[in-house]
Amino acid sequence: MSVDPVEPLLSARDLEKRYPVGSGAFGKADTFAAVDGVSFDVGRGETLGLVGESGSGKSTTGRILLRLEEPTRGDVRFDGEDWLALEGEELRQRRRHLQIVFQDPQTSLNPRMTCGAQVGEPLRVHRLARGRELADRVDALLSEVGLSAETARRFPAELSGGQRQRVAIARALVTKPALLLADEPTGNLDSATGAEVLALFDGLHASGNTIVLVTHESGIARRTERTIYLRDGLIVGDTQNAGGADDAA
Repeated sequence: MSVDPVEPLLSARDLEKRYPVGSGAFGKADTFAAVDGVSFDVGRGETLGLVGESGSGKSTTGRILLRLEEPTRGDVRFDGEDWLALEGEELRQRRRHLQIVFQDPQTSLNPRMTCGAQVGEPLRVHRLARGRELADRVDALLSEVGLSAETARRFPAELSGGQRQRVAIARALVTKPALLLADEPTGNLDSATGAEVLALFDGLHASGNTIVLVTHESGIARRTERTIYLRDGLIVGDTQNAGGADDAA
């Protein structure tokens, strides 16, 4: 008797994203394909790198996976579910299972809220915790990403760039998502601080987290178990990285 393969956590098929770029012949709008027929799977517990230069389509692909952009065509299944078919409250409830860390915590964090309030906000929004339980979970997440509990009382402007990115990572992790997507998470950090943040992602993977790392740096991508290379909206390579993080050290 044959054994069915383990279903991937996330599956993307024939993703295409076109943007209008002006009017062509006979009044028809010309379009540009930022993503053009991209297909791949992400296994449970896997680290996957999406790498390419500016304009390759890597960030657009990531935004489609997060439903921050809608594809022109294609399919995405997340945890066996038609991810693109979800709408309204159903989509809002599911979003906590797939979280993102943006490149610039300076803009992704609210300067008027304390760091603790921002890390705990997803718990309040999704009604997952409140009161002392919420505060304890925030403190635990801050500790997990290498920050003191006192950080919860501080505002983003009081922290370094690396500390702000750690707060952003804690906020993404607080709902215990099944998949974490990081879009150029070290792009605005110096090399030493960036290395510390990447080491944090290595630790998250070692703890069983599924991570998609979007980057333009092939050296960073080699820290993942598998790397997909994009150029002009197309997949031009898909390789296994035998050494993972150790290979890039």
